[in-house]
Amino acid sequence: MRQSLVPPSQARRAAKRGAPAILSLPGTSLTFLLTGFTWLGICFLLGIALIIGLVYGIPLPRWLKPVHVHGALVGGILQLAIGGLLVFIARDSDGEDAHAQSRTALFFTWNGATAALLLGLWLGNMTIIGLAGLLLMASVVSLSKTAWIHFGKAAGLGVMYRIALAALLGGLATGIAMAFRLTDGFYAHARLGHIHLIVLGCLTLSFIVALHQLMPLLLRTTLGLGALTRFALWVLPAGFAVLLGAFLLSAVWLQIAVGCLLFASITLCTVQLVATWLKAGSPGTAATDHLLIGAIFLLLATATGLAMEANYLRSPPFLPIGSLHLVAYTHLAFIGFLTQVICGGLSYVVPDLLTATRVRNPAKREVYHAELDGIMNRWRAVQLTGLSFGTIALSMLASLTWTVPLGSPYVQISLWIAAALLLASLALFAAKLAWAVGLRPA
Repeated sequence: MRQSLVPPSQARRAAKRGAPAILSLPGTSLTFLLTGFTWLGICFLLGIALIIGLVYGIPLPRWLKPVHVHGALVGGILQLAIGGLLVFIARDSDGEDAHAQSRTALFFTWNGATAALLLGLWLGNMTIIGLAGLLLMASVVSLSKTAWIHFGKAAGLGVMYRIALAALLGGLATGIAMAFRLTDGFYAHARLGHIHLIVLGCLTLSFIVALHQLMPLLLRTTLGLGALTRFALWVLPAGFAVLLGAFLLSAVWLQIAVGCLLFASITLCTVQLVATWLKAGSPGTAATDHLLIGAIFLLLATATGLAMEANYLRSPPFLPIGSLHLVAYTHLAFIGFLTQVICGGLSYVVPDLLTATRVRNPAKREVYHAELDGIMNRWRAVQLTGLSFGTIALSMLASLTWTVPLGSPYVQISLWIAAALLLASLALFAAKLAWAVGLRPA
């Protein structure tokens, strides 16, 4: 039985206005989630434009790529991570109105700083970029104490969230230092640190831990972490730290050695997740499907990164690596892993949030929750196929350029297949989110 989290007086006022309580406040966790997904969708369209320009040789503005990357990471994925954190903080809270509590200042500061960051990238103004970075850093710091305490309640795995938070702060600090030109003389090293602290140390690590927390909730079972799996999880932050050091030192053999260790660790974690899913009877929902496929794509991205490092053992490399190959490799992680996990998490969290805040009577919640679950699970085969095969098509597109020229019709056909699959899948998921949010309880 779910406990109601909205005060009766607030629920009555919202009902009189004809709007659900959770959507009347700009800084609730659902608002962070929906706004983050909107940023992600917009930047997704920019990414499609970039890949089309790359294949067809169309000159595009230089600022478009950094705007796409930072908009997706900061406005999209990091904001979604903040929304997810607020959801689980509210669940652990004793307050009745936990889910309806608004963090308006944090919401507007984060999105305003994101907009300023993108404006600075567009104008090429490093001062604006640096000031926006300071606002983002202040936003994270303002939430850090609450997050640190909350992570302490997550037995065992909470330490990894704390490591991810420290990595995020380090990555933001490095980005700010770059913007204010405090890294002159070792800019390339600072850039490597900035990227990998946020992407590997924060996002990848926290999403892997989130997988191991969400799956038991979805499967209504416990995730038995054996000693080997626990060791594999603890290898990840240590491995990411050593890998970053190897990148900074340009030590290819060390990169390969650590990459092999990370691949083995991620394999063990993925096997554990799949085994738990099979043990629970292989339940098929949009949430579980996205999460499991995301774990598999992370394994695939790790193997691909390992192969790319091995490629540089010989000079010249065994295979030439160009911009298109790097795009395909990075998006095995960004779309195949991060976006899949985001879709899986939203498929689970949004129905729970809407039910907890819109239905006061616990006895009536199951019907409304079942309707919302039905929406999120509808056409999931089409959605999963589009997102998964679109990501694979992007990799095949890059692989074709090793045997045929970039202007070949095979490359161009692959491009449009990948773009159509990815756009259709994301549009379908966005439509289902809008449908669920718009559906009022009877």
